[in-house]
Amino acid sequence: MQTGNSRGINDKQSLEGGTAAGLVNSHVDSSPSVDSGVQLTDNAKIVLQKRYLRKDTDGQVAETPDGMFRRVAKAIATPETMYGSDPSIWEEKFFEIMASLEFVPNSPTLMNAGIEQPDGQGTGTLSACFVMGLEDSMQDIMTTAKEMAMVQKFGGGTGFALSPIRSKGSSIKTTHGNACGPVAVLKHLSSVSKLVTQGGKRDGANMAVMDVHHPDVTEFIDCKKQEGDIHNFNISVGASHEFMEAVKADSDYPLRARKDPTDLESPFVEVGRISARDIFNKIIEGAWRNGEPGLIFLDWVNHKNPTPHIGRMTATNPCGEQPLLPYESCNLGSVDLDKFLIEREGELQVDYLRLRDVIRSSTRFLDNVIDANSYSVDKIEKMTRDTRKIGLGVMGFADMLARLRIPYDSEEGLEMGRKIMRFIMEESDAMSEELAEERGVFPAYQGSIYDSPDQPKMRNACRLTVAPTGTISMIAGCSSGIEPLFALCYHKHNILGGESLIYVDKGFENAAKEGGFYSEDLMNYLADGGSLQEREDVPEWARKVFVTSADISPEMHVRMQAAFQESVDAAISKTINFPNSATQDDVRSAYMLAWELGCKGITVYRAGSREEEVLTIGTDAKNQSGDDILESTIQDSPAVLTERERPAVISGVTERVRTAQGNMFVTVNFDEDGQPFEVFGTLGKSGGTESAQLEAISRMVSLSLRSGVDPKNIVDQLRGITAEPVWDSGRLVRSAPDAVALVLSRHIESIDRLDSEDFSDGESDSTTQLGLFGSASDVETADDPSTRSETSSFVSGLTCSECSVGILVHQEGCLRCPDCGYNKCE
Repeated sequence: MQTGNSRGINDKQSLEGGTAAGLVNSHVDSSPSVDSGVQLTDNAKIVLQKRYLRKDTDGQVAETPDGMFRRVAKAIATPETMYGSDPSIWEEKFFEIMASLEFVPNSPTLMNAGIEQPDGQGTGTLSACFVMGLEDSMQDIMTTAKEMAMVQKFGGGTGFALSPIRSKGSSIKTTHGNACGPVAVLKHLSSVSKLVTQGGKRDGANMAVMDVHHPDVTEFIDCKKQEGDIHNFNISVGASHEFMEAVKADSDYPLRARKDPTDLESPFVEVGRISARDIFNKIIEGAWRNGEPGLIFLDWVNHKNPTPHIGRMTATNPCGEQPLLPYESCNLGSVDLDKFLIEREGELQVDYLRLRDVIRSSTRFLDNVIDANSYSVDKIEKMTRDTRKIGLGVMGFADMLARLRIPYDSEEGLEMGRKIMRFIMEESDAMSEELAEERGVFPAYQGSIYDSPDQPKMRNACRLTVAPTGTISMIAGCSSGIEPLFALCYHKHNILGGESLIYVDKGFENAAKEGGFYSEDLMNYLADGGSLQEREDVPEWARKVFVTSADISPEMHVRMQAAFQESVDAAISKTINFPNSATQDDVRSAYMLAWELGCKGITVYRAGSREEEVLTIGTDAKNQSGDDILESTIQDSPAVLTERERPAVISGVTERVRTAQGNMFVTVNFDEDGQPFEVFGTLGKSGGTESAQLEAISRMVSLSLRSGVDPKNIVDQLRGITAEPVWDSGRLVRSAPDAVALVLSRHIESIDRLDSEDFSDGESDSTTQLGLFGSASDVETADDPSTRSETSSFVSGLTCSECSVGILVHQEGCLRCPDCGYNKCE
């Protein structure tokens, strides 16, 4: 591997070189897996064991990774018999591209292909993306709710267009009453989805889209202002060019509804006008506040709609990367771009010959999935087979750029994105043309944009999608989608072993060692939340190349999305990251830029912007002050408590915790029995509201401890209160009360652990949660807070609901856990 700024890609040489699969990816463990010939990282092994490999009746893993890929390859090759091909040949090719981790299909295919369901309903779904139909009648609304439940039962995510639902208060001919409106329908769908997911492994994912011209658009924009009211639904406003032009001109735009709301065939007419700037500002305010609503640019979505004769696309799947017609579904898969770098004449280059071969095999694989699939709703089966849309995407892009020494946020990085996605488009299109000759065009071809003498025949109405790859990228051992690296080093809790480890990105580690700037001090500094950009002992080229999400401007995030969008016929799932300090004007600029550059949608996340960022235990602590919380703890006690007298001499420890307000020093003093007796907290800066609040919290905690309140109850009340989260020594410190809880909880755990060791003759409990809080902080008296960066903009602050250890990160318009592989949307 090269160091410094030298790099090069010679397309002609790469295409003519004729090499095979290329070098082993630097992210992949080079030693053979214990139970598999597939080379896997430790993360990948954990994810596969936890979620993908078949289990026996006792819940024990009964399949190796090789066996999983073989099972999938065999199942997806079986449809070859329908077209006169030898399935055994394609089974080997499909197995090869998966076992090499060059291509990984979406999670439902890995989980369900080749496995018969116990209820005799065939295999589970192999598709990840669905858009449901929704029309304005009670019968249709209830039917849609039932169909949604069936799709989510088998793991699919669903999208809905609310625009066909008449506005709130409109007349209903049959009952002579008034319509409840689309937001009420959305709440009903949300409640049904919640019922379905209560018995499943994870929450279902949904997307609701409303056209900006709908009369109830204002209510829709505000419908998630109170977080938690609408469960597991993302919301996006469908914007037209007409609306966006009115925003630029600061003029009114029309609201439209059916001329006769009781007649579903009635045309839409203008029913009022409203300030476009006012509506846009409401959208921006919501996105700045908690990331919603997003924007879907419906005219860009339909600009190259392949089947306009069937209908207009007005909704997407949950992450927004797959616009679909009602009852369409799409199956996805991604190639790991980093796997296609080879060394020639002392420099790394893209092996375009091997990439071409994998793209073509992957396109055929995904077309076969449509025939191998099981469908829970007949209408979905018909629409999916009619248009045969597939979604081939990419992952490992950031890893590839780093190894080529190309900065992500540079013109060269943008051009590399355009170039490689254009190549993938050309090769996937060529394969779809070959399949059309071999198998026939998609059934809805007549009337499509391809139904013309000067257009190629296509097997698939759409071929490309850049979808979330959170979990499958963990299997492949690469970066997610087209996102930048989310961290170079971080503290990771091993959910199987219980210990806290420092995870170092392998590409960065290799580059640091070869470049001569690797040190344990640097790795610890980065794992503790420090920024590489602030280290003068790191070469300038490395600081430019190894940028993370938080280092990249929102403008460059948007421009990279637009660069890939040029060659993608569906859409892009990507998060536009903002620091907590970003203003609404910053978000507004990103939204306008995305529209101007032709993006089909945009999703933003401002660090620390979620109100409901932490799963608290037994109380809604986020809306209470420190005084209220501790007073309620005392009031809930069964009897009047009496404060113990403080001894003249008492011992304790002081720990430093980094917070958004600066360094905090928390002192915990103990009584004669070694139990916490009182707490004092001070901030590194004097005076101010923060110091006064911290003093109040300390007094109330001390009063509670001296009065006999269980310290664990105090921790439960304080833990998770969120203001401005920052990383400190591998733990997320969300606020001053949270910092006090972190320090107090660690000393409670130390006492419990000592008691456990005494009882168990020295054998400690391996399930202790020390990994969640990191190692004990050093006792310090001074530190410069400016040497640590703010929390990375990808961090959500939300604790993973599956492993209860990892902190979920925002990437690709979704939430995922880097510890256990949980993914909200994939």
